[in-house]
Amino acid sequence: MADRLAGLLQHYTLSARVFHSGAFCGQHHYAAPHGYVHLVRRGPITARSSVHADVLVTEPSLLFYPRVASHRFIAAPGETADLLCAEVDLGASAGNPLAMALPSMLLIPLADLPGLGPTLALLFAEAEREQCGRQAAIDRLCELLLIQLLRFLMDRSAAQTGLLAGLADPKLARAITAMHDAPQTPWSLEALAAQAGMSRARFAAAFKDTVGVTPGDYLADWRMNVSCTLLKQGRPVSVVADRVGYGSPNALARAFRARMGCAPREWLAQVRGEVALSDSSA
Repeated sequence: MADRLAGLLQHYTLSARVFHSGAFCGQHHYAAPHGYVHLVRRGPITARSSVHADVLVTEPSLLFYPRVASHRFIAAPGETADLLCAEVDLGASAGNPLAMALPSMLLIPLADLPGLGPTLALLFAEAEREQCGRQAAIDRLCELLLIQLLRFLMDRSAAQTGLLAGLADPKLARAITAMHDAPQTPWSLEALAAQAGMSRARFAAAFKDTVGVTPGDYLADWRMNVSCTLLKQGRPVSVVADRVGYGSPNALARAFRARMGCAPREWLAQVRGEVALSDSSA
C-alpha cells in the first residue's frame, strides 16, 4: 500500500514539545491554542472538558486532543499521578484534513497500543534522564509516537464515515493518497477509480458513502488546503497554481474565490493581518 501519510506530512508540519514528565497532583488547566498528548503512566486522574464527559483514568493510558480543546486534569486529594504531557500540532489550524477528521479526544489504554511499546519505553527512559539533548530527544520521540498513533488510528478506525474511514479502506486509500501526493495531476473520476482498482460507478458511490463527499469535492478542498499552505510559505500565485493543478493564476483565483470567498492575495493579506494582530497583543 502507498504511504498514506507522506502527502499529508509533506504539506503539514507535525510537531511536539514535551513540557511535563513526572509527578502530578492537584489540578491543571490546559488551554493553549494547539493540541495535546498526555501519557498517564499512573493514575487516577479525572479529565474534564467541554468536548467530552468527565473521564476517570485509572490505568496507564494515552489521552489525545488533536485540536484546540480546553481541558483540565484533576488528581484525587492525597493522590499523586504520573504523567508525561506534550503540546502537539498536526496542522489543524492550517486545514490538515486528517487532523480535522479525528475525534475531539481519544482515550486509549497503553495495553491496547503494543506496537507503540518500544517508542514509549525509550520516551519514558529519556524523560527520566538529565542528559545532553534531553529536550530535543523527547520531543522527536513524541513526534514519532504521533506518527505511530496516526498509523494505528488509520488501521483500526472505528469511524463509519470521513477521511479516517477512507484511509482505512485499502482501495479508497490508494485514490486518496494519490490525490494527497500529486494534487497537480489532472485527476478524472476514471483515473481515481483506476487507482482504487474499482469501476467508475462503484468508486464514486463507495467514496461518497465512506468519506462523506464526492471525489471531486475532496480533491478541490485538498487543492485549496495545499494552496493556502504554499501561499503562507511565500510562494508566488503562479507557482501555487502550477503546484495544485490549475492552468494559470487566473484559474486558481477563480477556484479560490469560489471556495474561500476571496482572491488568493486578499486571503493571504487577511491571514498576515490576523497574525500581526495576534503578535502585537501577545
